[in-house]
Amino acid sequence: MHELGVVIEVIKTVEQLMKEHQLTEVATIVLQIGELSSMIPRFVQDCYPAAVDGTLLEKTTLEIEILTTNALCQGCGKVYPVVAHQGVCPHCGSTRRELLGGREFLIKEIIAC
Repeated sequence: MHELGVVIEVIKTVEQLMKEHQLTEVATIVLQIGELSSMIPRFVQDCYPAAVDGTLLEKTTLEIEILTTNALCQGCGKVYPVVAHQGVCPHCGSTRRELLGGREFLIKEIIAC
């Protein structure tokens, strides 16, 4: 499970930002995870308590937003959600596409107390 290592790096990043901005407490961390990211949201959520144990973020909550994977169809030029349509354009049936997003893993927001 590589999620634990990545979440630990997120915690280190947030702790560094806390120092830079002189924050003593954080209530919530919001992550954005793309549908095609190598990170599995459920695993991120499951390993979060272990990652924050004994850190400044021990009492924080984690929120995860799933980002839809959109693509630009190379057949008809329309944008559509790839995962929801199993990679097939719902407008023309083409499978030729250019991904516009969906592999993201971002710290969207740090909510201070």
